[in-house]
Amino acid sequence: MYRPEIKVLDCTIRDGGLANDSHFPLETVRAVYKACCDAGIDYVELGYRNSKEMFDPEEFGPWRFCDEKDLRAATDGIRNDGTKISFMMDAHKSDPNDIVPCDESVADTIRIATYVKDIDKAIRVENAAHERGYETTINVMAISTESDWELDPALEQVEKETHVVACYVVDSFGALYSEQVHYLVEKYQRILPSREVGVHMHNNQQLAFANTIEGIIKNANFVDGTIYGLGRAAGNCPLELLLGFLKNPKFNLRPVLDCVAGTIKPLESQLDWGYMVPYMITGSLNQHPRSAMAWLKADQREEYRDFYDKMLGLVE
Repeated sequence: MYRPEIKVLDCTIRDGGLANDSHFPLETVRAVYKACCDAGIDYVELGYRNSKEMFDPEEFGPWRFCDEKDLRAATDGIRNDGTKISFMMDAHKSDPNDIVPCDESVADTIRIATYVKDIDKAIRVENAAHERGYETTINVMAISTESDWELDPALEQVEKETHVVACYVVDSFGALYSEQVHYLVEKYQRILPSREVGVHMHNNQQLAFANTIEGIIKNANFVDGTIYGLGRAAGNCPLELLLGFLKNPKFNLRPVLDCVAGTIKPLESQLDWGYMVPYMITGSLNQHPRSAMAWLKADQREEYRDFYDKMLGLVE
């Protein structure tokens, strides 16, 4: 009924931090981390380690930087029976010099997010992380916008020049359909025969869960989710749905459900995430959701037709 080799990563704090500039209170981060540990999740990603030269610590919260003192504050005293701690580094927004040796860190895994055009930068960060003892992945963002003639050589570089355990298909815009997921996962498997394939999906067209399942069907063994779907814009594949689908007895759904009720759902009064028509429009048009996020902050947020016409270039 289940495939034991599938690894589940929770990125509630990291992806959700794109909805509030990473300003989660420490107790929220600890609650998410504890729920993931109690649930038997394989990895929990607690934010970014991005450069303070590029991101102002006065504007962004601590989970945009994941300093070791903050990671320790988030995890100390919480029982962990094997859940690995991860953070993400944007290839074009981070400095490899900010990576401390793994034996001096509470983190086990570094995920490097990159656009195809920045693959050389991603490889540089990955090599530094590997040298310092971390397990690594490379996550290729905005995959729905990439052409084969650019993507294929980038994946070949990942295969030849990195040590990643997995390379991710990342549907940043929530634009993919199942046929495209099939195509991309098979492509990754062909070009990256010594790596696992991962999938990270967004819910602009209410397909994040379905497309994650499609990836699993095609033998993608690294899968992302967030508690109650919390994430940038339309959010992500809900972790609770994913655990219910996987049927793996090592996972315990109850702590995640408790975290939904006690920690994440109350954030609805402060944050906008989840399926909304403007996000559907950007997803169906294969556009970055930033324009929809801006529209939803304005008075005309429910003038959906006007937003659609604007996105099509029919009005200013």
